[in-house]
Amino acid sequence: MQASTFDADAMRQALELLSPPWRDIPVAAMVLDSRREVLAAAVNDRSGGTDPTAHAEVQVLRAAGAALGTWRLDGCTLVATLEPCPMCAGAAVNARIARIVFGAWNPDYGACGSLFDIPRDRRLPHRPEVVAGVLAPDCRAVLDRFFTERR
Repeated sequence: MQASTFDADAMRQALELLSPPWRDIPVAAMVLDSRREVLAAAVNDRSGGTDPTAHAEVQVLRAAGAALGTWRLDGCTLVATLEPCPMCAGAAVNARIARIVFGAWNPDYGACGSLFDIPRDRRLPHRPEVVAGVLAPDCRAVLDRFFTERR
C-alpha cells in the first residue's frame, strides 16, 4: 500500500519523540483514532524497568485502549518508526488495529513483511492494512546513530 501525506506527517510526529540520550533502542510509536487524532504515543522503555514487553507499540496499544475504554481499536492506525516484531505485530492484530504504518524495515525481527508477515497471515481472522517504508531513511538514520554510538 502507498503511503499518504497523512502517513508521512504522522511518522514525522513519531520521529520527534526520539531525542537522545536514549535508554533503549530508539523506536517510537503512536496510535491514531479514525479521525487521525493521536490517542497515545510512546518510545521503547525496556531499560527503564523490568518489563520485557515495554516496546513502544505495546505501550501505545495499552494506552489507546485505556483512552477509548475498550481493547478493540477498530478504525485506529498504529504508526511505528521500526517494523514491529512478532510480539508487537500480534498485539496490533489482536487489538483489531485497522492499519499498521512503519518506517524502517527490521530484517532481524520484523513481522510485517520482512522476516514474518503476521498482519497478512490468511489464517488469522483480522488482517490490518500495512503501509511499509514511510520515511524509512529518516527512521533508519536514528537507529544507525544509536548503534554507532553504542559501539
